Amino acid sequence: MAKLAVLIHVILATSIVGALVVAIVSVPSLADQGKQLIPLAALVGFVAAIPLSIWISRRILEQTRGA
Repeated sequence: MAKLAVLIHVILATSIVGALVVAIVSVPSLADQGKQLIPLAALVGFVAAIPLSIWISRRILEQTRGA
Protein backbone atom coordinates (compact mmCIF):
# COMPACT_ATOMS: atom_id res chain seq x y z
CA MET A 1 0.00 0.00 0.00
CA ALA A 2 2.87 2.38 0.73
CA LYS A 3 4.13 2.43 -2.85
CA LEU A 4 0.67 3.14 -4.19
CA ALA A 5 0.09 5.85 -1.59
CA VAL A 6 3.37 7.54 -2.50
CA LEU A 7 2.52 7.52 -6.21
CA ILE A 8 -0.92 8.95 -5.52
CA HIS A 9 0.58 11.54 -3.16
CA VAL A 10 2.94 12.82 -5.87
CA ILE A 11 0.07 13.37 -8.28
CA LEU A 12 -2.41 14.67 -5.72
CA ALA A 13 -0.01 17.06 -3.97
CA THR A 14 1.00 18.56 -7.31
CA SER A 15 -2.64 19.12 -8.22
CA ILE A 16 -3.55 20.68 -4.88
CA VAL A 17 -0.50 22.96 -4.85
CA GLY A 18 -1.17 24.00 -8.43
CA ALA A 19 -4.78 24.88 -7.66
CA LEU A 20 -3.74 26.91 -4.63
CA VAL A 21 -1.05 28.78 -6.56
CA VAL A 22 -3.49 29.59 -9.36
CA ALA A 23 -5.93 30.92 -6.78
CA ILE A 24 -3.23 33.06 -5.18
CA VAL A 25 -1.98 34.47 -8.47
CA SER A 26 -5.43 35.17 -9.89
CA VAL A 27 -6.73 37.16 -6.90
CA PRO A 28 -5.12 40.62 -7.01
CA SER A 29 -5.13 41.16 -3.26
CA LEU A 30 -3.40 37.81 -2.73
CA ALA A 31 -1.00 38.23 -5.64
CA ASP A 32 0.64 41.14 -3.86
CA GLN A 33 1.61 38.77 -1.05
CA GLY A 34 2.64 35.96 -3.38
CA LYS A 35 6.16 35.67 -2.04
CA GLN A 36 4.80 34.68 1.36
CA LEU A 37 1.68 32.78 0.28
CA ILE A 38 3.05 30.52 -2.46
CA PRO A 39 5.49 28.63 -0.19
CA LEU A 40 2.71 28.33 2.37
CA ALA A 41 0.41 26.95 -0.33
CA ALA A 42 3.07 24.39 -1.24
CA LEU A 43 3.32 23.25 2.35
CA VAL A 44 -0.45 23.08 2.80
CA GLY A 45 -0.89 21.13 -0.43
CA PHE A 46 1.85 18.67 0.48
CA VAL A 47 0.42 18.02 3.94
CA ALA A 48 -3.22 17.93 2.82
CA ALA A 49 -2.42 15.29 0.21
CA ILE A 50 -1.02 12.82 2.76
CA PRO A 51 -4.30 11.61 4.33
CA LEU A 52 -6.10 11.86 1.01
CA SER A 53 -3.54 9.68 -0.75
CA ILE A 54 -3.70 7.08 2.01
CA TRP A 55 -7.50 7.03 1.83
CA ILE A 56 -7.49 6.74 -1.98
CA SER A 57 -4.88 3.96 -1.97
CA ARG A 58 -6.91 1.99 0.59
CA ARG A 59 -10.03 2.38 -1.54
CA ILE A 60 -8.17 1.21 -4.66
CA LEU A 61 -6.80 -1.83 -2.84
CA GLU A 62 -10.24 -2.70 -1.45
CA GLN A 63 -11.74 -2.51 -4.93
CA THR A 64 -9.03 -4.63 -6.55
CA ARG A 65 -8.43 -7.38 -3.96
CA GLY A 66 -11.06 -9.68 -5.43
CA ALA A 67 -9.97 -9.12 -9.00
